[in-house]
Amino acid sequence: MTYDYLVVGAGLFGSVFAYEAAKRGKRVKVIDKRNHIAGNIYTKEIEGIQVHKYGAHIFHTNNKKIWDYVNQFAEFNRFTNSPIANYKGEIYNLPFNMNTFNKLWGVVTPQEAKDKIEEQRKAAHIEKPANLEEQAISLVGTDIYEKLIKGYTEKQWGRKATELPAFIIKRLPVRFTYDNNYFNDKYQGIPVGGYTQIVEKMLSSELIDVELKANFFSKKDEYLEQFPRVVYTGMIDQFFDYQFGTLEYRSLKFETSVLDRENYQGNAVVNYTDAETPYTRIIEHKHFEFGMQPKTVITKEYPKTWEKGDEPYYPMNDEKNNALFKQYRDLADKLPNVIFGGRLGMYKYYDMHQVIGAALATVNKEFEN
Repeated sequence: MTYDYLVVGAGLFGSVFAYEAAKRGKRVKVIDKRNHIAGNIYTKEIEGIQVHKYGAHIFHTNNKKIWDYVNQFAEFNRFTNSPIANYKGEIYNLPFNMNTFNKLWGVVTPQEAKDKIEEQRKAAHIEKPANLEEQAISLVGTDIYEKLIKGYTEKQWGRKATELPAFIIKRLPVRFTYDNNYFNDKYQGIPVGGYTQIVEKMLSSELIDVELKANFFSKKDEYLEQFPRVVYTGMIDQFFDYQFGTLEYRSLKFETSVLDRENYQGNAVVNYTDAETPYTRIIEHKHFEFGMQPKTVITKEYPKTWEKGDEPYYPMNDEKNNALFKQYRDLADKLPNVIFGGRLGMYKYYDMHQVIGAALATVNKEFEN
């Protein structure tokens, strides 16, 4: 079989590219090391519930073109992300809003909340935030930082907040309204019937062949010789045999349980913000689709240090790692027949709508110029 493209990775970036290439009459081979398609957005039905196997995925965007694009593959429900925080049994609304401030301080008006935050900012004497801790305190004060940010963040990243860069939390949503909607985006929801169907439809063309449990690196030289163009969505440092060193990531461990009860926690996502609880959050999957099943499925999410062989979930985009990535990016730019994309290929944290946008931009560059 003669192919025009090899796509390494059947996640969202690779699948969008394969779908668009096939629409243009190109033959595409898609390979993935896992035993399923859809990458980290993979959902599997358990007890009639669509379970997000690799953590909670809520689609949200302000871009109508991206929203319309993804809606051609699935019907989306009206799910609005409204996570809550559990700090040693105390429950607070996220993102930080008037409900949070009222529960914490008893304030009722936005001005009272602003005054309280300003009072704590001044008491902290932070002129120019030098790290995540100082940035957070300067945004929301010490009470919220201590209860709802510090423990969660240090578990998530495996470092002290004073050792983390300030930019990680600069876009922290703080609202002086009684609105528990986490995202500001106009369009958001969950596909009815899960995410896997989206990628199934993207890869359903007769011009696309999919091979699972296929290790790109076991035949890397052969693949690069065989295929005129390669779209690579794996780790960029691994592609180049880690020759400059290993980029850092954070990994996750998931513990999923089926419970013989209808409702475990009353919300899709509950964050555990104290330092003592070993997991960062519990996901109750049925609430993503307003499920009424007699049983429920929950997943506890544990952050962990990434080691070679683990799944890399979050790039550690600090100064040192970004400089190392640039060295790999310079090498990648010298390979005319390989396109690097996705979270791992670009060493960048992407939300789903950003992955689709980046993939479509790559398609446009590849076929329209």
